[in-house]
Amino acid sequence: MIPKGGRYAGDAAQRKGNGTMFTPLVIAFFVFAIILAGAFAGAVARRYVPQHHLSEETKSVVSISMAVVATISALVLGLLLSNANSSFSAVQGQVNSMSAQILRLDQLLRRYGSETKLAREKLREYAERKRDDLFPKNQADVHLGAQSTYDLLQEVEDLVLSVKPANARDQWWLAQAIPRSAILVFFWPNTVGEELHKLSSCS
Repeated sequence: MIPKGGRYAGDAAQRKGNGTMFTPLVIAFFVFAIILAGAFAGAVARRYVPQHHLSEETKSVVSISMAVVATISALVLGLLLSNANSSFSAVQGQVNSMSAQILRLDQLLRRYGSETKLAREKLREYAERKRDDLFPKNQADVHLGAQSTYDLLQEVEDLVLSVKPANARDQWWLAQAIPRSAILVFFWPNTVGEELHKLSSCS
């Protein structure tokens, strides 16, 4: 288990400038209101339509046109849901991979010995900060690529590199830990962050 580290006071003021996302409930309400307004507008406009435009042939053409529109709308909605599902699966896989790398790095540092205690504390602080950046309680506070979070990761790397192995065993553990700390940089923010941004755009 990663030793306890300090929580960050963090980027509350910076996150306030990210804007507010519409929740699905609000979007559904607006869509329902627009459809209802269109239905009322159509009922009112029908009174002023000339009688020869209300024949069975005209009604048939309108019905066919609406069927085409409904089919195209269903196709677009299906593609949208497919894209959202693909983005969600990509995010899930990348977050799982990043979490596994963090856990493995902590295990390697723990096996190395007490000299890596400070690095493990910073690693825990980075993991907590990254979790709060990617999955905040408020969806509007998603913060991709916070510089302070990246700085923590750089501190972890510096602390790992500052460790001086005393023997071949320590050197082997350190050689396993350094590449994993470098892999974590790959996840900031060009993979998980971009996929989360795509996912939030689809929702």
